[in-house]
Amino acid sequence: MYLLVLGVVLLLLKYLAVGPVADWSWWWVLSPFALTVLWWAFADKTGYTRRKAMEKEAQRKLDRINESRKRLGMPVKPKR
Repeated sequence: MYLLVLGVVLLLLKYLAVGPVADWSWWWVLSPFALTVLWWAFADKTGYTRRKAMEKEAQRKLDRINESRKRLGMPVKPKR
């Protein structure tokens, strides 16, 4: 995500001819987009994206359970 934001910022700076970025080659300005595509392909192929989504969902489930337990006056499970 950071590479995508960097790419958009560099693209705007190049298009508006601001600062030293105006003198850079288009290859340098567009390279963060290529790196973003490579990162997304790597993350999807290795399962990183799916694993992070599953961890987030498990944490949300644990938070809901803990909230219910707290309302009932039961001990709360520790966070992972």
